[in-house]
Amino acid sequence: MIASAVVEIPLWLIAPFALLLLLIATMPLTPPRLKHLWEHYYPHVAIALGAAVALYYVVRIPGGGGVLAHTLLEYFSFIVLIGSLFVVAGGIHIKVKGEATPLVNVVFLTVGAVLANFIGTTGASMVLIRPWIRMNKIRISAFHIVFFIFIVSNVGGALTPIGDPPLFLGYLRGVPFFWLIEHVMAEWVVTLVLVLTVFYVFDWRSFERMPRRMQHAAAQSAETWRCDGLINVLFLGAIIGAVFLPARFFLREAVMIAAAVASYRLTPKQVHEENAFTFAPIKEVAFLFIGIFATMMPALGYLEQHGAEFGFNRPVQYYFASGILSAVLDNAPTYVNFLQLAQTTAVAGNPTAFAGLSGAEATRVLLTTHPLVVVAVSLGSVFFGAMTYIGNGPNFMVKSIAHDAGVHCPSFFGYVFRFSLPILLPILALVGWLFL
Repeated sequence: MIASAVVEIPLWLIAPFALLLLLIATMPLTPPRLKHLWEHYYPHVAIALGAAVALYYVVRIPGGGGVLAHTLLEYFSFIVLIGSLFVVAGGIHIKVKGEATPLVNVVFLTVGAVLANFIGTTGASMVLIRPWIRMNKIRISAFHIVFFIFIVSNVGGALTPIGDPPLFLGYLRGVPFFWLIEHVMAEWVVTLVLVLTVFYVFDWRSFERMPRRMQHAAAQSAETWRCDGLINVLFLGAIIGAVFLPARFFLREAVMIAAAVASYRLTPKQVHEENAFTFAPIKEVAFLFIGIFATMMPALGYLEQHGAEFGFNRPVQYYFASGILSAVLDNAPTYVNFLQLAQTTAVAGNPTAFAGLSGAEATRVLLTTHPLVVVAVSLGSVFFGAMTYIGNGPNFMVKSIAHDAGVHCPSFFGYVFRFSLPILLPILALVGWLFL
């Protein structure tokens, strides 16, 4: 994030962000009439709150226009990546016959976690969520969607810069491509195994509640897989490759948009119909996140101005701090702010090592002098993105696709209080205690 100002960011300016989060969390739980109003007017609310903060930045904060422009560019890149992957993945139909057993589900989620490091958590989520719903169609439940978000949409993508947007920003700022694989593999494996173990217990109990004849049929059925729309694999590769193109002249985004348009036009209509493909999920994400990106500017600005006052000097502090904020802010800018905070703290403790350095050079020195801090910020930003629906881009989209498919999804608070706080948070706390 661009340093916004010498002017103090007032705390009250964070209120529109808090209000938007509150509305996202509570309006789906209101009586039908209010819920209908929200479903109809949420784009207007998100844009209005974002515009109010944007206007304040332009009028009252020196350099605020530059901060706003930078935020809008980040949003544009974010929505183009998310949207293009959504369109291309919607043209890939993986046909699954048979009802999945708990063991098959664990294998599927493990494959999804690995795949997330090659095509990103967004790409893996968009390709796999529909077959995941179909293969569990007889007993699909809220926990199937939640654990898919935990594993495929978040935890899985912690090993490479392609895996999750925060890590790609770290790569652009000097973290070598294979550095994370060398330094976080143990943490990744332990976290994945623990989450999968809890999922297996949930899924086994669900499976056991099925009639015995259905259990036997599911266990004996031969899994049959077929993939239609394979041409979209090429477009998926083009989008992932575009991530590494120069950012000048919007070349990166142009390639992604071109891939999405080509995919939509060349994909047979039957494949889209079998996927029940509509633009409703990406429309919801686009409107809500333009409001989130704009209203969270003061929160990130306040962190940038006062982060050094927090007195962080241990990796585990960075892990939980970056994690907690990544749960309610977009985890990519949160990662950048805490990486910058880590550099600032390191410079204060060892100014000679960082003399005259900035950007990628400072990051490389930080990797040598304080590697655990970089590990902590990376894992906190990626893992804790699963704590809420808005912590990471794919989360909300997976929920929207599942909802459109008729699957019951927990509400914002239901997700947090039934699953992420009692299940995910203790696992992440244990990982932080063991490794940091």
